[in-house]
Amino acid sequence: MADQIMSSGFDPNSVRKTVNVEAPQNVAWQVFTEQMGTWWPLAMYKIGKANAVDAIIEPRIGGRWYERGEDGSTCDWGSVLAWEPHSRLVLSWDITADWQYDPALQTEIEVRFIAEGASRTRVELEHRRLDRYGERGDEMRTIFDKTGDWGRLLAAFAQRAAALARP
Repeated sequence: MADQIMSSGFDPNSVRKTVNVEAPQNVAWQVFTEQMGTWWPLAMYKIGKANAVDAIIEPRIGGRWYERGEDGSTCDWGSVLAWEPHSRLVLSWDITADWQYDPALQTEIEVRFIAEGASRTRVELEHRRLDRYGERGDEMRTIFDKTGDWGRLLAAFAQRAAALARP
């Protein structure tokens, strides 16, 4: 089970969340990068017209990050900027304040996977460059920090990873 999600420090251009995951580092990495569709709430957090059935991160720098609809359609969310298995992932988040894909937006999400023993991993997420939203920056920061909440998403991820790590 995950410890409470923590936020640290105030920076108007970023949101930071940390969760402790009861799973080894490689399992936490795998669940986050290869099984996002199992813990991401695709019914609510999607941008395509079709019902989303999966969220996919292509495992390489320059790879796509996208949702796949039940009709086979895809909607990009961003791209892979850094791919360092099993320790660090940086993704661009190119979804505007109007929930549309715009590859020019380029906010960034950095996720670090820090082993804390053989069966526990601290996962630190920072969504930065929120100034790219311009006058809607405060609104988006609130969504990512509290309303839409990266913390809730990380909690769902941590639950899934812990369930897979149990014997």
